[in-house]
Amino acid sequence: MHAVGDIEWAVRSDHDALADVLFDAVRRGPSLYTERQRAAWAPSPRRGDAWAARLDGQAIAIARNAGGIAGFISLAADGYVDFAYIRPEAQGTGLFRRLFTQVERLARERGEPRLWVHASLMAQPAFAAMGFTVVEHETVEIAGERLERVTMEKVLRVAAWNSGTSG
Repeated sequence: MHAVGDIEWAVRSDHDALADVLFDAVRRGPSLYTERQRAAWAPSPRRGDAWAARLDGQAIAIARNAGGIAGFISLAADGYVDFAYIRPEAQGTGLFRRLFTQVERLARERGEPRLWVHASLMAQPAFAAMGFTVVEHETVEIAGERLERVTMEKVLRVAAWNSGTSG
């Protein structure tokens, strides 16, 4: 395994490499999904205008190693964590925590009241370790395959109580 350097923010020229990380994590990483489900989820690395447009509006924390990008987590509008993928060889190294810390810091700077995610069954424990709780379990259909996932959230700030007087 290559040592991972500092966390940085992705630029548009990283988009194809991010697609490769996603594909690698889904197709080669440990999984609770069948091979058919994984193939439906990531039939090939994403490319093109739709992929670029989806990423363009997000802040994406990445970690590089000698082999390229080892992992990334993205923050979209309204505190939504859209993507969180770590290459199989970098899983279990603390990289998720390092990337997430950067994303959470940005969300707090933006004043987001919460972070939320649709987590895969494999990602659920990593998000739980970061303080997320399960909101609901759900099943989605992708290319004819049914995949289980969970909606999770982490409250970043609690709404101020009414400052009226109490009796």
